[in-house]
Amino acid sequence: MLGSVWCIASPAVPRTRPSALTVLAIFLALVVAMFPAAPAMAGSLDAPGLESLGLGVSVRPGEKSATAATTRIVRAILEYSRWPRPAESLQVCIIGAADNAAGIDAISLSDGRQVGVRYLTRDGFSASLGCDTYYLGALDAGSLRRWTARAHGAPIVTITEDDPQCRSEAMFCLVYGPGSVSFRLNVDAVARSGVRVDPRVLRMAKGG
Repeated sequence: MLGSVWCIASPAVPRTRPSALTVLAIFLALVVAMFPAAPAMAGSLDAPGLESLGLGVSVRPGEKSATAATTRIVRAILEYSRWPRPAESLQVCIIGAADNAAGIDAISLSDGRQVGVRYLTRDGFSASLGCDTYYLGALDAGSLRRWTARAHGAPIVTITEDDPQCRSEAMFCLVYGPGSVSFRLNVDAVARSGVRVDPRVLRMAKGG
């Protein structure tokens, strides 16, 4: 795990633990070295500059809710994620009650892949075979942790809709603010995942 990385020193010099920023910088450098360039995305994500440390998507005029903005965020995450086995389509499994997931089944990625959606219950683990992404809705803390633990080491992206502090250990946690949607990213969860995430997404995550 990233949190257990230590500096190597001679016996005469006490070992020092690197700062979180140093560990993140090392992690990003490794990812950049091994990750191929992602294709350019069609359309605009309304993303602010990197100095704001947030990828924010504004709710556009005429949108009745944050659903469309959530769809654009989820599309960006899927676009810049790489699964070990390429497939013609991706399966997003929506687990529990989700307020803003209605547009996910309309997502089409820039490489032509379509996104399919399946709805699972809170305890629907046996029906989750073939899920490429867990989109976790309004679940209790224990259920959230069980789903994210199930994804550890597997080629599954985890996204939460109702966990803005990322206590569930999901990879991506959506954050809803007045007129915008952003996300937080759990670097440790990304490192444990079987999915590689483009470093451009890592650098733009809120608080990342």
